[in-house]
Amino acid sequence: MEEEMEQLLSMGFSNDLAAQALAATGGKSTLKATEWILSHKHSSSTSSSPPNPNPSPVQPKLDRFFHCHSKPSNSTIKEQQNDSPLIEEEQSPSAALTKRPKLAVNGQSTTTNNHRVHVPPHQPLSERMRPRTVNDIVGQDHLLSSASILRSAIDRKRLPSIVLWGPPGTGKTSIAKAIVASNELQSSYRFVALSAVTCGVKDVRDAVDDAKKTRKLNGKRTVLFVDEVHRFNKSQQDSFLPVIEDGSIVFIGATTENPSFHLITPLLSRCRVLTLNSLKPEHVETLLKRAVDDGEKGLAKSVGMKVSVSDEVIQFLSANCDGDARVALNALEISATTADARLNEENVFASSNAVIVTVDDAKEALQCKHLAYDKAGEEHYNLISALHKSMRGSDANAAIYWLTRMLEGGEEPLYIARRLIRFASEDVGLADPLALNQSVACYQACHFLGMPECNVILAQCAAYLALAPKSVSVYRAIGAAQKVIRESVGQNEGVPLHLRNAPTKLMKDIGYGKGYIYTPDNPSATQSYLPPSLQGYKFLDWPNADVVDGQ
Repeated sequence: MEEEMEQLLSMGFSNDLAAQALAATGGKSTLKATEWILSHKHSSSTSSSPPNPNPSPVQPKLDRFFHCHSKPSNSTIKEQQNDSPLIEEEQSPSAALTKRPKLAVNGQSTTTNNHRVHVPPHQPLSERMRPRTVNDIVGQDHLLSSASILRSAIDRKRLPSIVLWGPPGTGKTSIAKAIVASNELQSSYRFVALSAVTCGVKDVRDAVDDAKKTRKLNGKRTVLFVDEVHRFNKSQQDSFLPVIEDGSIVFIGATTENPSFHLITPLLSRCRVLTLNSLKPEHVETLLKRAVDDGEKGLAKSVGMKVSVSDEVIQFLSANCDGDARVALNALEISATTADARLNEENVFASSNAVIVTVDDAKEALQCKHLAYDKAGEEHYNLISALHKSMRGSDANAAIYWLTRMLEGGEEPLYIARRLIRFASEDVGLADPLALNQSVACYQACHFLGMPECNVILAQCAAYLALAPKSVSVYRAIGAAQKVIRESVGQNEGVPLHLRNAPTKLMKDIGYGKGYIYTPDNPSATQSYLPPSLQGYKFLDWPNADVVDGQ
């Protein structure tokens, strides 16, 4: 209905008149709405807004509209029924040379079952195939099941403010649009989209002002969707707080970053965070098959003719897109255009009258598998945690795997080397004191060599630390000492006199150093070294039973 509304507005009709026409005709056809407007004369009493004293001429726009969307003639329909595709009016020289039949998909709309679908020709396949309804979304059943928060909100026509958090290409924007486009909410909500990449506080204020005016005019609430909301700084995020609080808008934010790190606490307290999962290969396969089978806005529109894609190609793209539907669909579209270009160069046309996409085309389009890694984001901490815990568990294979993931993702080798030094004392400690020497030498070697030569040095050190015996005695000892110092009454207790230095006569006269026993001369003598309140306290448990043989 949103697309039909935009078409009517572009033809010169007012917002109210367009809304009335769509409501009267069911909101499914721009053509029916236009005919309704032309066949009904409206007085000012039937409109909720005052008449325009200087109406702009609309006939030129209407003429252009009906010219572009004219009904096909009987002969044209007969040709289509005989599987004789229409020929484009403007063909490239190569197309004219090979006389390859083309589908009439280069225009602004196509027709199916007497219902026109507006498809801008410049949109990529991933945008054209975006799910239009909640039921079309795949892979997020935990959010869209019958008992979920979103389904309940749709059924009750009362949307809460939410933040959609998930990896790229998992359906955050699609879910937001599909919710508002559902039949239950079309009459109660309108959808406004902003991107934090291109807008600022002024755009947010303008959207809020427009939302308030719209609600006064026709009672509709506005869903303000903000993509990449984590890119807003603290003060920009603050601008959402009062308008969410007073109900001026329903806020839906989308982010690929952990909201705990990138969104302010007051905003999170006003929204429910919903987590999207990466799509599984079978989910991506479903989306790719939709794109291949859809004759209106699918893959055929990208090349202007039928496209044949084997299951092998679909399986390859699904398995190598890392759960990102956008990556898979874009790669599929590039594969089809590559295959189409190859046929043009070879001046041949397949006997099946279709562009045939091969696995080699898909590999060329995908190039290499994308590695999900952000040196400043959550995945950075997830991977270093996996490396640390794999070494702690004495799994050298896993340690080398996670190390390689970080290096291939572009991590600085010296950062990893510093973490290995810490591990050598925290987890290996006194069980193998040489581990610290190994890790410091690793840092120095990485500093000398840099990437890619230092990757083997890092792997050697990680393997050594993983296989070394483990002891956390020193780590626990310093933790216990910190706890005592911060919490016990003895934290400000003075140093016992016999342990104090006495460099002057005055200090000696008042007892500094008095009674101290020089241990090298009296190795069997006993004396206390802790403050009186901590006498007998044990911080370091060594030797102990927590030494683990890494073998």
